[in-house]
Amino acid sequence: MIKRNYNVVAATVVSTMLFTFAHGGAFEAGTLPVLNVLTMSLFMTTVLEYTNSLIAPIIVHFLWNSVGAIILGGVSLAEDYPHLFNMTFGGNQLLSGGIYKIEGSVVVFVLNVIMIIGFIMAKKKKKMEFETMQVKLPHVKGLSIVLPVIYILWVAVMYYLLLPALNIHSRGLWLFVLGVILFPLGIIGALVSAARKAEGKSAGKLEKPVNGIFAAVGVIGILFLILLFYGSKMFHAQAYADILTIEDSDFNSDINTASSVSKIALMDTDSAVLLGNREIGSLSEVVSQYNVSEDYTQIDYQGAPTKVSALEYAGFFKYMGNKENGVPGYITVDPVGQKAQYVPVKEGMIYVPSAYFGKDLRRHIRMNYPDKLFGNLHFEVDEDGNPYYIASVYKYTIGLFGGETVEGAISCDPISGDCQYYDASEVPNWMDDVFDGDLLVEQYNWYGELSNGFMNSIFGKKGCKKCTETVVEDEDGDEESYEANFGYVAKDGDIWIYTGVTSVNDDASNIGFILVNERTSEAHYYSIAGADESSAMAAAEGEVQEKGYRASFPSLINVDGQPTYIMVLKDASGIVKLYGMVNVESYNMVTTAASLDECFAKYRKMTGSDGTENTGNPEEAENSSGDSNSTAGNAQTAAKGKIIPEGETETRSFVISEIQYVEIAGETYVYLAGDDGMVYWQKFSDNEQLIFLHEGDTVTVNGIMDKDNIYWIDTIGIMQ
Repeated sequence: MIKRNYNVVAATVVSTMLFTFAHGGAFEAGTLPVLNVLTMSLFMTTVLEYTNSLIAPIIVHFLWNSVGAIILGGVSLAEDYPHLFNMTFGGNQLLSGGIYKIEGSVVVFVLNVIMIIGFIMAKKKKKMEFETMQVKLPHVKGLSIVLPVIYILWVAVMYYLLLPALNIHSRGLWLFVLGVILFPLGIIGALVSAARKAEGKSAGKLEKPVNGIFAAVGVIGILFLILLFYGSKMFHAQAYADILTIEDSDFNSDINTASSVSKIALMDTDSAVLLGNREIGSLSEVVSQYNVSEDYTQIDYQGAPTKVSALEYAGFFKYMGNKENGVPGYITVDPVGQKAQYVPVKEGMIYVPSAYFGKDLRRHIRMNYPDKLFGNLHFEVDEDGNPYYIASVYKYTIGLFGGETVEGAISCDPISGDCQYYDASEVPNWMDDVFDGDLLVEQYNWYGELSNGFMNSIFGKKGCKKCTETVVEDEDGDEESYEANFGYVAKDGDIWIYTGVTSVNDDASNIGFILVNERTSEAHYYSIAGADESSAMAAAEGEVQEKGYRASFPSLINVDGQPTYIMVLKDASGIVKLYGMVNVESYNMVTTAASLDECFAKYRKMTGSDGTENTGNPEEAENSSGDSNSTAGNAQTAAKGKIIPEGETETRSFVISEIQYVEIAGETYVYLAGDDGMVYWQKFSDNEQLIFLHEGDTVTVNGIMDKDNIYWIDTIGIMQ
């Protein structure tokens, strides 16, 4: 239309702009990827002008994604889609494209320019108008034989590569029907119709079926979007909130006090990767053919927390050379002793994620369970050390595509290929990671944000809470985004994820934390206010800021009734250098040391839990940090339990100069220091809205003054 009403230049500018902004991710990748998108759009325009048919550029783009991404794995799209191979180039990033693969390479830019010039010159040379598609098509009879064969092969190959579940709840199946079955079928019909017209024949009865196919694509696509929208949180907020059942629990009853820290698993996955690679590097006959997978799984193995990861083939040709023998072993990492061990298997593991064709693990499981929605494919070992791959089986409980949870698990023996399905209530005790941690965090966020309705989660946000988030940095160390994180706690022979819970407002404090069992999804909530994990990590890093060490995500332990963060501090190379402990309720109470036992002893001395008096003097606490003069420090020495004073209520207004959360007799109390020199308190469970207070707020309170000039708060309001 733009070309007809104006000119080809205007039409080209508009279409190029639309194409470029539709690939907006290129702007984050850099200048060269943007130029490649621009020149690719111009190339598509020249193809359209040369052929005078929209089908031609559609086919070109389709081939680019199908061959380049899904088959060869050589373009960025391949990171999001299954791909048969993984084509990468080494050397200079300008030529290889780096992490953006060939779409970030100058080679693509040059080829695009050459193709643009070539089609422009070809268009000028012909100097003629085309009424039909200018790709030279075979006769109708030839097309009627060749295209159906190509189509059947296409559908079969794409199913083999993509492996959608034959389940109406599978989004992949809907997209497969639309993009792999119906849309190409419509294109074939259009090609045959164009060929008939080119031969001067009527399309006859062909046009209606073709139009019907494209109409079906539109109808099914719209229906798909409607069903997605219907299953959203907007319409089913309470159903989402009820998926994960939360049990309020007592911290000291559930978490045994730690008599020592010698058996606490602190190692994160990055450190496990370093140790695993170091261990396998000493085995020359193995390292030349295999790598250690970076997908470590936290399990409870023979009563001890352990990280495990299998070896994987070091590429396609290494697979072809070793496929008969299989993968020879796996790596175990002791996160307590900071040691890795290579464990050979008696017979090679044949069915693994890094294998190809029929031995590809995901494909093998799909062929055995064509209708199951599975994911979270990971490696575990049973109590006898036998290797297994486990896949969680998902179901949607709200509409067709909403309310994701786990209904069971599939185990696969990678040696024999034998598979077994278990309902969620019947999984063996040795399986530890059935409910993926990311899914459990998402389910708790549904509970925390949607319990009071969808509209409240958007506007009022009364009572809304979520799992805490930590900063994710890019390769240059710059802050990139925030995402949910969690640690692991070994408890009762199972692995539980741990994460703090905070209000949906951006602050640095927790109102409690949760433990969720990865095997059963049993979830416990503990109402203990204090610093969030990021603040605790920053506090530990601050103790040794001159060294530049970075803290890992902490674990949670019970030290003499006090919830305590414990973590490792690593140098730039990822080597563990120090250990840190931070009090949850008073994160200015920090200790660091070169060994776990030393850090534990210093922490107990600082808090006074070792029987010595805690003066809060850093030197007397062996360079640990504490503040006995703070409001929290004074409050912690108070008698157990707080008694509401008697007397007449009065009203006071003041500016908050300090806020502290203190546990007394199993209850959390909020203490406010005012600019008037007074101290005010209220039980947190009586008014959870206290979490929204910040230092510097002006508040008005009604309450009673006790004999020690400490003011009990009955009601509180923030002055605007």
